[in-house]
Amino acid sequence: MKVIVGSDHAGFNFKKMILSHLAKNGHQVLDAGPEDTTSCDYPHYAFKVARAVAGGECDRGVLICGTGLGMSYAANRVKGIRAALCMNEYQARLSRTHNDANILVLGERVIGPDLALSILEIWLEAEFESGRHQRRIELLDQVDG
Repeated sequence: MKVIVGSDHAGFNFKKMILSHLAKNGHQVLDAGPEDTTSCDYPHYAFKVARAVAGGECDRGVLICGTGLGMSYAANRVKGIRAALCMNEYQARLSRTHNDANILVLGERVIGPDLALSILEIWLEAEFESGRHQRRIELLDQVDG
């Protein structure tokens, strides 16, 4: 799977950890930035990841900031994106099986690294169930602002 990962300064350490974890597990990874922990504006990285996923350049994306809130707000502004802020494994599983989330959002300041990797793995492995859920995804895609 081709996965693009981006963060802001507050999510930089998780970004490095997740990029390494994904690569070790055979995924093709792209680093959307930033390059270090210098203060930066999260929307730039959220839009870069969201556009890569929405445009088909990558299969899925991962975004990390301090709480995950800012990244999820920004990414979900891009048409075709369903970015899910997940704080536990249950949310990760349902974000995929029921909502076909194509971007996982994590908050480095609110969850630990072991939980983050567990959430990531569950999210990567879960498959969209389609059926009644597909109808709801289509309703989301009809909104144009």
